[in-house]
Amino acid sequence: MTAPIVVAGASMAGLRAAEQLRAAGWDGPITLVGDEPHMPYNRPPLSKEVLAGRASFESLAFRPRASVGDVRWHLGTTVVRADLDRRTVELGNGETLAYRGLVVATGMRPRRLRCPGPATGRHTVRTLTDARGLREALTRPGVRLVVVGAGFIGCEVAATAVALGAAEVTVVDPQPLPMVGPLGELLARALLDRHERRGVRFALGTGVTGFLGEGAVTGVALADGRVLDADVVVESVGSVANTEWLDGNGLDLSDGVLTDEHLRAGGRPEVIAVGDVARFPNARYDGVPRRVEHWSIPTDTAKHAATVLAAHLAGTDHGLAPFAPLPTFWSDQHDFRLQSFGAPALGRDDARVLDGDLDGDVLVGYHRAGRLVGVVSLGGRSAAAAAARHRAELLRQPALPQPAPTA
Repeated sequence: MTAPIVVAGASMAGLRAAEQLRAAGWDGPITLVGDEPHMPYNRPPLSKEVLAGRASFESLAFRPRASVGDVRWHLGTTVVRADLDRRTVELGNGETLAYRGLVVATGMRPRRLRCPGPATGRHTVRTLTDARGLREALTRPGVRLVVVGAGFIGCEVAATAVALGAAEVTVVDPQPLPMVGPLGELLARALLDRHERRGVRFALGTGVTGFLGEGAVTGVALADGRVLDADVVVESVGSVANTEWLDGNGLDLSDGVLTDEHLRAGGRPEVIAVGDVARFPNARYDGVPRRVEHWSIPTDTAKHAATVLAAHLAGTDHGLAPFAPLPTFWSDQHDFRLQSFGAPALGRDDARVLDGDLDGDVLVGYHRAGRLVGVVSLGGRSAAAAAARHRAELLRQPALPQPAPTA
């Protein structure tokens, strides 16, 4: 019997990998392993529609293509160990699976704060269970919320909490502005102003040193000496790659799974990584390997990596162009949307208003070496449409110069 392709991770990236393997011609067995009991579902609505009570699980669940109707699912268990030389993986339920090809799609988990104080009342937003628990906490009358982290999830949760009627919403971050990493200072200042005008408070340029309370959180102690009252805390302080199960196999796991330009890990053509756990060089830019935690990346990586793996297993490897996606993200906050195409973080030092006004609908362009590398709009539909018009231009751009090799 032919050994299966094992897909470790049954979220969006794992599902798309299975579907793309079928599209690429692999007609052998496929086994998906996932730690949640649910079939794959869409995560971005967790901090918005689900938290606001506007979306059910049924509306989030992906509908798998008919081509993967014969896939074997192992849900509610994890891959705990891999032996890449023997081509086996061990599951948390004690089962060992041999594989012909391995897809690493185990994604990320929320980073947690290591601060003294009670754990009750502290939440993260990664799973459906997380979102349900947080919604229950936020819908209590007079709730005071402290969000630690002013990134995508933190700002979205703050906006949703205001709409739910929270009595106080405060966002804490050591950076001087919200989302300044992906957006740069120009647009981050405009974002800060919009949140503040809608009732969100910010404690910026400081961190958290501890949590107060007996048994449950009642306050958050900050490094600058202030104490914020809190009934609910959301920790949105980054992510940790789920790669421990790959330890001892000679892979670079320092930040996700390092791959080559075809998403192959450790020089092993039978092992590919997809989704936000993959750290890959993007031939569209400077070739520096990076992880990209955007909604478009699971599908983009799955399509390319599955084609590469299926061709290898069929013995028909051929010269594919290096992987060169155009990253895309959006974020709905309050009554406005951030929409991005490209890699604005690479051009933060040269950000210019291309259209509109920072006080209204605006489009900002990000440049590197004088070349447009990304755009971000802030506002309503007209702003998002302005960003979309630049997509074709960004796709036509030649690759950025590659960095010189180090000695």
